Amino acid sequence: MDKLLNKQFSTIIGIMIVVAVIISFKNSSFHIPGNQEDYQPTQPIAFSHQLHAGEMEIACQYCHFGAEDSKHAGIPPANVCMNCHKFVNNTFNETRRADLENRKPVFSKEIKKIYASLGLDLDGIKVNDEIPTEWVKVHNVPDFVFFSHKPHITAGVDCAKCHGDVQTMTQVKQVEDLSMGWCLDCHRQEHDSIQSATGRTAYLQDCASCHY
Repeated sequence: MDKLLNKQFSTIIGIMIVVAVIISFKNSSFHIPGNQEDYQPTQPIAFSHQLHAGEMEIACQYCHFGAEDSKHAGIPPANVCMNCHKFVNNTFNETRRADLENRKPVFSKEIKKIYASLGLDLDGIKVNDEIPTEWVKVHNVPDFVFFSHKPHITAGVDCAKCHGDVQTMTQVKQVEDLSMGWCLDCHRQEHDSIQSATGRTAYLQDCASCHY
């Protein structure tokens, strides 16, 4: 009887330890190698997608124009930013305060960085050589994985499917683990937009689709 009780007690303790370990990993920053889920690096310019893509409803491909035709979506060059920021150089709140105080609005320090990267002074006059902004890439896959934005955009895959609800992010982070299993879960689905070719779903599960 004692042996049975000891065995049951040991089993319960073992289960409790396993559950505790699982909970600890789930609530920690532990990731298996290669999993950069929740990676959120600090960027050289505090660009807010929540403001631009969310409140202002600027389409993803206006800035990331490479996504439709190439492997890379691309980071927009400063000249694209200047399409708007040669006219907008401060926040709405600063503009409103300046009007009330009857003064010239103060340049946003983050927008100043865009001008500086193009070698421009605050009047838009070229005074220095260009120094491209060194943005930090957030989403990465291993070198042995081939990924192209073009077929995904062509198939009508929404950007948020992989990148999360970017429209709510003041600072972009990786929300999915981008693992092979995660990709295959999507490739196994019967997407109406890509069923024009017979056996298309099977093809998307073939190793050579991503590894060649």
